[in-house]
Amino acid sequence: MKTRTVILAGGEGSRLGVLTAKRTKPAVPFAGKYRILDFTLSNCVNSDLFDVLILAQYRPHSLIEHIGAGVPWDLDRNFTGGVSVHMPYQARGSSNWYLGTADAVQQNFLFIKRNYPDHVLILSGDHIYKMNYRKMIDFHEERQADLTIATITVKPEEASRFGILGFDENNRVTSFVEKPAQPPSNQANMGVYLFNTSILDRVLWDDHLLTESSHDFGKDILPRLVNEGKKVYAYPFSGYWVDVGTVDSYWQAHMDLLVTPPPIDLNDRSWVIHTRTEERPPVWIESGATIVDSLITDGCQIASGARIERSILSPGVQVAAGAVVRESVVLTDAVIEENALVERTIIDKKARIRHGAHVGGIESQQPLRIPIIGKHAIIAPDMVVEPGAVIGPDVIETDYPDLKLVRSSDFIQTKRLAHEV
Repeated sequence: MKTRTVILAGGEGSRLGVLTAKRTKPAVPFAGKYRILDFTLSNCVNSDLFDVLILAQYRPHSLIEHIGAGVPWDLDRNFTGGVSVHMPYQARGSSNWYLGTADAVQQNFLFIKRNYPDHVLILSGDHIYKMNYRKMIDFHEERQADLTIATITVKPEEASRFGILGFDENNRVTSFVEKPAQPPSNQANMGVYLFNTSILDRVLWDDHLLTESSHDFGKDILPRLVNEGKKVYAYPFSGYWVDVGTVDSYWQAHMDLLVTPPPIDLNDRSWVIHTRTEERPPVWIESGATIVDSLITDGCQIASGARIERSILSPGVQVAAGAVVRESVVLTDAVIEENALVERTIIDKKARIRHGAHVGGIESQQPLRIPIIGKHAIIAPDMVVEPGAVIGPDVIETDYPDLKLVRSSDFIQTKRLAHEV
């Protein structure tokens, strides 16, 4: 049977703050050399699924540039599927920005059902995990299901953040409730759905006609099919899975990669995570530099006397003499100047931490207070940026009200942006 894959990649990702100020959430860099979307795309090709539609909306430019023709994922195909990126478009009759996840699929359903696939696999483009979807398809077909939902066990105290399922001893789903205040179980929806095409076609159109619907899979489509008594099954997943939708979860997922052994193995040659790789020179580490439990990507330059501890450096990062980077995520071409101290911080692309600055700190309190330094932003020399502070994209030294201290509650934006708004 033929399966068409649809990846929902249009989310604004507002909870990631300035990391998504200029890019959609699935295009946010992750683990040094990847983008978040690479994990879902790689799951597809490693599961021998080569017919992929990506639905984009919010700031799709970096995502489109990254995907290109799909060459790194072996998705540059014309006759056997391949990858294509679809965005909202103006058409005769009713058309609009995507109103929800279900509406995004509905607006593109003419493309989705072209060539008559038997199944439609719907995925989120903003989760980090490895999963063989082919096994889920076999599970679905064996039970002659109308819909199969992948589930994962979460901590009871976190269950209210997810769609929660109840199911019997045969994995037949008996209840589904989206983000309940009092979760009846800890079996959470992973955002991985396998539909029979005919069922999906009918339920999306019915939902489209309901003006009171929010047109969302979790809030509307899944509960409706369960309540109608359709053959909905849960497919339990036991591997590592994380929704990197918040600053804390994004940072923690990076720290997870640095334990021994890591919960998700990037060196597993049987399940390669593919990406579009820049042409960069090898890493240069001078004598006298110290690297402890870190991932250092191509093109990085680590000067003598610099110290990197439990951190992840993306391509082209420069760390100067005497600088210290601890438990931090530093994205492409960022620069850490002499004697700067960076601790538990996320630094976006091409930001610069000037000499002697102190950004972040190691705290024991919960929740974590991870400072974020936006794309192209500059931290002034000898400045202290407290944990929890946020520096927006393109901030320069004249944008700061105080060149000595940025407090934990501060959100500094460039004055040019303020004038434009």
